[in-house]
Amino acid sequence: MNRTEFVVATAIILLLAFAMGWFAHWLLHRFARNAGGGDLAEMDRLAQSLHEAEEMRDQAVLYLEQREGELMNQISQTEAELRAAMEGLRDARQEVEEMRSYIERMHANG
Repeated sequence: MNRTEFVVATAIILLLAFAMGWFAHWLLHRFARNAGGGDLAEMDRLAQSLHEAEEMRDQAVLYLEQREGELMNQISQTEAELRAAMEGLRDARQEVEEMRSYIERMHANG
């Protein structure tokens, strides 16, 4: 191989190495840009959505706890009213029995 052929072969090898390096750089840059830039905006959007969802969940939990407290209070009041009504009914039944007994005695004596 003479000097001219050596220079041409070296130039072709260097040109191919440069082209392969440039192509590899372009690919890496493209994937890094798409993965990093697009995903970063997407991650910011998802983080914001997650934060909003957590706030909504916290508000829902607070509302449910308040509503549960109100309902438990209402149930307690209703049970107290039921107990009072049952006692009143028991007293009324007892009074009716006493009246029946009294009326039967009056008819028996009279």
